[in-house]
Amino acid sequence: MAVEEQEEQLLWPYGAPYSLGDTKEDRPAITTYLVQGENRPAVVICPGGGYGMRAYHEGEPIARWLNTLGISAFVVRYRVAPYQYPCALLDAQRAIRTVRYDAKRFGVDPNRIGLLGFSAGGHLTANAGTDYDTGNPKAVDPIERQSSRPDLLVLCYPVITMTEPYTHTGSRSNLLGEAASSDHGMKERHSAELNVTADTPPTFLWHTSDDAGVPVENSLLMAGALRKHGVLFDLHVYAKGKHGLGLAEDELHTSGWTDACASWLAYNGFE
Repeated sequence: MAVEEQEEQLLWPYGAPYSLGDTKEDRPAITTYLVQGENRPAVVICPGGGYGMRAYHEGEPIARWLNTLGISAFVVRYRVAPYQYPCALLDAQRAIRTVRYDAKRFGVDPNRIGLLGFSAGGHLTANAGTDYDTGNPKAVDPIERQSSRPDLLVLCYPVITMTEPYTHTGSRSNLLGEAASSDHGMKERHSAELNVTADTPPTFLWHTSDDAGVPVENSLLMAGALRKHGVLFDLHVYAKGKHGLGLAEDELHTSGWTDACASWLAYNGFE
């Protein structure tokens, strides 16, 4: 599959909201991995890293894999600690709006834009998939007139809940601050499983049953919420595998998640 040379595009060329400076980490961006052609499906990728960093192996290698499926990909440099909510969510929403706005230039279908995330990036993905808008038609910035709703979600060993006993406390502290540990209302507001509706996009989830970093109950809670609201989903729980596997190429059994996901993406018209 022919892939165009990658390039970086700032999400807010003149400064992001709540920016604390002008370094690379203060300037959220997307890096493009475009499959040549027109009207391609696209997936925006949010690497994991506990909202304190962004793991490389959950970014570019995932984009390259999606390219082999004929899907264009965009890796998001979203803001992490010391940035807290709502910065990362605004960055993910802006990435979706940007891809949709520039769909013709990117050669992608504006009605086939998915969002994929790992671990804390999975929490960001789940939050963006349950907290979105149709765009502001009166906005001066034409990108802000676009919908931020993803057309599907892929959640890879995601952090979902912010409540005990299954949350990932490091991600919660980085995203919401230490005060969130004692603020039950704040924790619930940012628990994606409590914000699912019938309009939440179709979702693919995978996890390992012995994940010691982010308990599998996170994916189970999300699947239960999707089921409750009638949202179609795939749930794959593998017997064994440490947290943070990415493509899981060294885990013979767990590596099957990519084939399962490719089949699901095709089933949903992303081919």
